[in-house]
Amino acid sequence: MTPHVLTPAPASAPIQAPSAPATRPARAKRRRRDDATRSLPAIGAPKLAIVGLGYVGLPTGLAATAVGLDVIGIDTSAARIDRIRSGDVDLLDRDLSRLDTATFTGKLILTRDPRELARADAVLICVPTPVHADHQPDLRALRAACETVVRHARAGQTLILTSTSYVGTTADLIVTPLTERGLRVGVDIHVAFSPERIDPGNTTHAQEDTPRVVGGATPACADRAACVLRHLTACVHRVSSMEAAELTKLYENTFRAVNIAFAYEMSDAAAHYGLDPIEVTRAAATKPFGFMAFYPGPGVGGHCIPCDPHYLLDPLRASGCQTPLIAGAMGAIADRPARVVKRACKLLGEPAGKRVLVAGVAYKPGVQDVRESPALEILGALERAGCEVAYHDPFVPELTLHGRTLHARQQVCGGDWDLIVVVTLHAGHEYDFLDDCALVLDGTYRASTSRRCHTV
Repeated sequence: MTPHVLTPAPASAPIQAPSAPATRPARAKRRRRDDATRSLPAIGAPKLAIVGLGYVGLPTGLAATAVGLDVIGIDTSAARIDRIRSGDVDLLDRDLSRLDTATFTGKLILTRDPRELARADAVLICVPTPVHADHQPDLRALRAACETVVRHARAGQTLILTSTSYVGTTADLIVTPLTERGLRVGVDIHVAFSPERIDPGNTTHAQEDTPRVVGGATPACADRAACVLRHLTACVHRVSSMEAAELTKLYENTFRAVNIAFAYEMSDAAAHYGLDPIEVTRAAATKPFGFMAFYPGPGVGGHCIPCDPHYLLDPLRASGCQTPLIAGAMGAIADRPARVVKRACKLLGEPAGKRVLVAGVAYKPGVQDVRESPALEILGALERAGCEVAYHDPFVPELTLHGRTLHARQQVCGGDWDLIVVVTLHAGHEYDFLDDCALVLDGTYRASTSRRCHTV
């Protein structure tokens, strides 16, 4: 049997249709904006502190060292710092190389000591902003990080928050407490918000080629923050305020959430007509304007799409502002893994005692990250239904389910399982065992290699 090596696009990932050529006035406007950014006064090469060394903070710090900046990396987790020092971290090959160079040359200093913040000229806060089980925003890590930065802030610094949060976060958690300390924002110290735009595992969009949006507490704050960000990216787009920059990030990820939910509905419509939703979506994406392709999948993971829109929804709902389209989309996204489980149980007939393998538990291809991965909910629900569950994922050697540790099945024989549920397919890895299983539920819509393969 010829093994099939799958190289799929990430499920639910947007693919931008080719844009129409810019008109001459549009080109001129963009040129004036970029020239204005480049003409900002230089502040030299700042010593940069990164607070939070996760999937955003660490690549950001490494990008800074690559252009010659000295970086102080601060994280509260001793285990995380140890893994970074040993190179046991989930990074692109380019960033792993940068890590080796930065630690060897001393350009990256790793510490848990927040007093080191005082040595930095600029501080970037890059901590996660997840949600609780009830989808309420979880601000504990962000509040703690901002309190630490404010406590150790000194005059002359530029503080830039990058973590996604509700509109008004930067003012509430940084500007107000700095003012209470007696530091004049915009005079003694400068504060801005610039949302991160890092896509873990994506080799197509390098950080230095991705524009950054920035809004300052004052025009002077925006100037200083833009000067810092110019070391990290070729284009800095300034907006009028911190709040405009905060809403920009919420808009970006809520846009994706709404379109992913729409892709789920279109997959149902395609199924009604006996058509392949992937074929239809790819055909629609050939239109060079007015369309962006989003693909259906088994659910959405990571700390962006399942979480960020709730930082928009929650305060709007509290103030009485109705957003039914966004709320409906987030409901559809939250319900998607349960939809997969319902389909799996229907295929099995009687799930109790059946052996089910989940293929892929990382939240998307090419990463080790299982945060908010739909595979976790699918595994848990199938186990509660009485199934004997296991998983295969070449990127995730183990995971925790219901307080116990599951280890990945390295060698898989498709005939050993009553059902295989495909959640994530990693490019370049073989999945020939799918052809040997009596029943396959393909949540990705991309592994349909036999008549025994079903979709959600």
